[in-house]
Amino acid sequence: MKRKLDWLFRNRILQHILFWVAHVVFYAWLYGSFEDKYQQYFFEELIYLPGKMLFTYFVLYFLLPKFLLTGKYGGFVTWLIVSSFVIGIFQRYVAMTFDYPIYYPIAIADPFFYFPKIVKMFVAIYPVTFVAVAIKLLKFWYANQQAQQVLTREKLEAELKFLKTQIHPHFLFNTLNNLYALTLKKSPLAPEMVLKLSELINYMLYECNSDEVPLEKEIKFIRNYADIEKLRYGDKLDIDIRVTGDVKDRKIAPLVLLPFVENCFKHGASEDLQQSWVKVSIDVQPHATITKVENNKATENGISRKEGIGIQNVKRRLDLIYPDQHELKIMNGEETFLVILTIQNLQ
Repeated sequence: MKRKLDWLFRNRILQHILFWVAHVVFYAWLYGSFEDKYQQYFFEELIYLPGKMLFTYFVLYFLLPKFLLTGKYGGFVTWLIVSSFVIGIFQRYVAMTFDYPIYYPIAIADPFFYFPKIVKMFVAIYPVTFVAVAIKLLKFWYANQQAQQVLTREKLEAELKFLKTQIHPHFLFNTLNNLYALTLKKSPLAPEMVLKLSELINYMLYECNSDEVPLEKEIKFIRNYADIEKLRYGDKLDIDIRVTGDVKDRKIAPLVLLPFVENCFKHGASEDLQQSWVKVSIDVQPHATITKVENNKATENGISRKEGIGIQNVKRRLDLIYPDQHELKIMNGEETFLVILTIQNLQ
């Protein structure tokens, strides 16, 4: 049944045939019921049908696309008036030749070019034409809305992919700088950092291609990243990562937490601090995931730090992925930097 309906909706010729059949049957039944003259009105609907079809399709496929939809309203009105009188004359000819001799012989005595009768003839066509135009405009509007939705969705997907590709080189650039610093010092920790880095790259290349990833994997990724930073700074850096709640079935957009964690090390441990610390807490609640990322920092002497590309990108990603489903608070204090991200769980 569904397949038959789909075929019906896609078959334009059949749709048009059904439309005109419905028109003839409806008006023949409607007018015929007044005087119980169904045969007469059915005949009249049939003989006037070619003129109605001719005028309707002229409006649909010439006046509508060429003038109305392009904003040429003056041309549309002019052509409509001219074509109305032409079709009125045609319908007048049909009436004088086929209709009046059978049902209204007294009307044959009237002159052919009788203006009120011509106006009556083309005005009688307007109802069915306007219905057809309304259907056409509705279909045009619907198709346009669907196209706009597709374009909007494709644009958002392209923007998300672009923002996501920016995360990888930005993260790798900072991590490779860390590795470079260790190799300059000929640190024995460099091989371990290379191993950790390979695990991170494997995650980014092969597990972050979907829209969402298990929160467990994202937390493991953050822990590995924190381990790399710990290898670099040693005892100078204290890292505390705490997870509460059931993370088993929770999912999150990949790499959406990384920029905030990365920012902690960039503006905390990398600054001229004798002792730096980073605290990450992820609280998984039934209807939300609340992430808090905090670090201490050197005094900025009242100078506000400009957001880097990582924070700017993640803000944009959050707006695209979780519209009206997240809340982001960034508190840049004198001695600490705190980020609180709440993502609503709609599952």
